[in-house]
Amino acid sequence: MFQLGCASRACFQNELLSGLTVALALVPEAVAFAFVAGVDPLVGLYAAFMVGLLAAIFGGRPGMISGATGAMAVVMVALVAEHGVEYLFAAVVLTGMFQMLAGVLRLGKFIRIVPHPVMLGFVNGLAIVIFLAQLQHFQITSPEGIKEWLSGNALVVFAGLIVLTMAIIHFLPKLTGKFPAALAAIIVVSLLVIGLQLDTATVGDLASIEGGFPTFHIPVVPFSLETLIIILPYAFILAAIGLIESLLTLTLIDEVTNTRGRGNRECVGQGIANTVTGLFGGMGGCAMIGQSMININSGGRQRLSGVAAAIFLLTFILFASPLIERIPMAALVGVMFIVVFATFEWSSLRIIRKIPLTDAFVLVLVSAVTVFTDLAIAVVVGVIVSALAFAWENAKHINIKTYDDEKGSRIHELNGPLFFGSVKNFLEMFHPEDDPDDVVIEFQNSRVADHSAIEAIDTLAERYIKAGKALHLRHLSDECRHLLKKAGDLVEVNVLEDPRYHVADDQIA
Repeated sequence: MFQLGCASRACFQNELLSGLTVALALVPEAVAFAFVAGVDPLVGLYAAFMVGLLAAIFGGRPGMISGATGAMAVVMVALVAEHGVEYLFAAVVLTGMFQMLAGVLRLGKFIRIVPHPVMLGFVNGLAIVIFLAQLQHFQITSPEGIKEWLSGNALVVFAGLIVLTMAIIHFLPKLTGKFPAALAAIIVVSLLVIGLQLDTATVGDLASIEGGFPTFHIPVVPFSLETLIIILPYAFILAAIGLIESLLTLTLIDEVTNTRGRGNRECVGQGIANTVTGLFGGMGGCAMIGQSMININSGGRQRLSGVAAAIFLLTFILFASPLIERIPMAALVGVMFIVVFATFEWSSLRIIRKIPLTDAFVLVLVSAVTVFTDLAIAVVVGVIVSALAFAWENAKHINIKTYDDEKGSRIHELNGPLFFGSVKNFLEMFHPEDDPDDVVIEFQNSRVADHSAIEAIDTLAERYIKAGKALHLRHLSDECRHLLKKAGDLVEVNVLEDPRYHVADDQIA
């Protein structure tokens, strides 16, 4: 669990440099998300340190970076505004407990039900969100407190530094891969701004990042049922958002690196990180796709890079705040613009006309909902729409083939699954008044999937009983017979056993 993943000096050096690059990019993000949540910048920075450190050690995805995130910050703001920051700390502790419980119950595996179009929509939407978040740095606050867009020389300098940053990140790997391009770009642009004394926004213009070591702090809230009622809904939503974003980021990095993380362990790791963070005055967090992509693109693949990023960030807070505050925002914005280009699935624009219309709709829908609401809602909406589309499509595939056997019984051979989406078509296929006295429904090529299917069979049985005719079910799978057995007297039909068949799609022995 505590192996950092490096056996060579070169790996060790590369992981440290990747961690340093990530730490520099974490500073403005943590400060910005603290402002979103309505808390002090140090609350965001402490969260970035502790969540990043503990998730890197205990989580299920080496190389993934965690910290304070905007998706969780937008949920926190209402709690902080109404009840204060101490209730936020208590909610973060409870959030971590929910997440650990999800890992223990092995709920991380359910990320597999997220369809690929939802993944593409999530990635594209998040890339757009990261891009839009950088636009605030193109604004300045006037003495009257009004936000104004940069113009004239200020805009030229800011944009020029961004372009220079992006050019270094793009071209340096073509010359050498021994030094992270993003870190080199930050250093070069920072030295250029300081050396030429260029007037441009720096990290220090956001807020001071100077502070002490985070201390143990039990949330100062009444330990009562009333407090639990207040924080419970926030904690549950935060836990869900944090796990969804973390597990989707894990899946994305799995695809990029052609490796496989451990979803249930990531749930536990995120839970440990948030519970501890809430007890040390942090705002909580989850995996960060932007910083994770910076780390991966800089060569960080092991747990050491995440641990290094957290320790470097703490070092900035304790000792190097004056130096870090002089880093130009243009350099960090340039790094994030590169992340946007690397994160966005440009291939989705080429394939959108080639994939089924429903999948294309889901892709665009999830992207839009991610931008205008939040990630958790977007993913839930995408999964629901995909599931409904799947159910509708499969509901149209049910049909019957009818014939009479040598005993004079009418055989209705059913093809396709019988579930809530297909029961209406199923019932419309049968006409008891036209059938003989003995009727058999053949389930060799079908299966009873849910309670709606059981009710449909019972409804059909009642129709045959009223017509004075017998209805039998034949070649049900073991799972189907189990459903009917559990239903008990809800279904009054005869099930014909046949030892030659075991499951619905088995061949005859």
